[in-house]
Amino acid sequence: MLTDDVKIEVYSGKGGDGKVHFDNNKFGKGPTGGDGGKGGDVYFIGVSNIGALNKFRGKKIHKAENGKDGNQQKKNGMQGEALVLTVPVGTVIHDLKTGEKQEITKIDEKIKLAEGGRGGRGNFYFRSSRNTTPREAEDGNSGDCLDLRLELKLIADVGLIGLPNVGKSTLLNTITNARSKVANYEFTTLEPSLGAYYELIIADIPGLIAGASEGRGLGIKFLQHIERTKTFFHLISAKSTDPVNDYKIIRKELGKYNSELLKRKEYVFLSQADLSDKNKNLQNIKELKKFSKKVEILSINEPKTIQKTEEILREIIKNKKV
Repeated sequence: MLTDDVKIEVYSGKGGDGKVHFDNNKFGKGPTGGDGGKGGDVYFIGVSNIGALNKFRGKKIHKAENGKDGNQQKKNGMQGEALVLTVPVGTVIHDLKTGEKQEITKIDEKIKLAEGGRGGRGNFYFRSSRNTTPREAEDGNSGDCLDLRLELKLIADVGLIGLPNVGKSTLLNTITNARSKVANYEFTTLEPSLGAYYELIIADIPGLIAGASEGRGLGIKFLQHIERTKTFFHLISAKSTDPVNDYKIIRKELGKYNSELLKRKEYVFLSQADLSDKNKNLQNIKELKKFSKKVEILSINEPKTIQKTEEILREIIKNKKV
């Protein structure tokens, strides 16, 4: 199961304590206590693995290493090892205490979320002409404690959208190397599937339904993955008794969730056309073109319709490079 929303606690490392120590030398008893090491920082780094948040389901607390205490002979403690947590590209990191948020939008993008505590100073630091034998040293500072919410919002070039059971997974499998589960019942796809067509990332967004923007049928969780998609392939089944109404349902839910989604580039496909009467398909196309000029007939069993789809994808690639 894909984890796309999880809460965790993150702690940077505590700074090491300063040392109080004296060494005898020809000038007398001199301070030689070293400083404590800095606590480990906490970083987040983006990876391509869409399931990278799964590891946080069973482990909610994550800590960087504490700095080591100072030592004698003016030796400073070692810095604590940083904690580096990997998250999928498209993850929004919410700080639940401050309300601030940061986003990971690129592979290998690295951001520091928590600073390690400063190490305490040893008694060698406090020596002076007036105090040649200081017995003072500092404790290391505590690290940061963060309550975080990690929310995954997929970043895809093309998002396949539509009501359940309209052929999105089948199309994804046909034009990419993805292997989504395909079956003839609603909500087969309970989490997004990704595929690649050359440098394009294509996301099969689980089937939306009326009321999705209000949370029906896991709608909010599905819609959050659409927000960053640049182009929509909107699939409408040719078997539907009212394809125009199906189109309106999805557009309504997109607009209610985020009106900006209605401005995204959209291609409408009358899918499963091989399972419907040809004349009926042509009539449906005519009706759909009243709402969208980019309407195509899509039949997985007809190579020419897949070729047309690939032509559109290649055009998207071309425009992407401009």
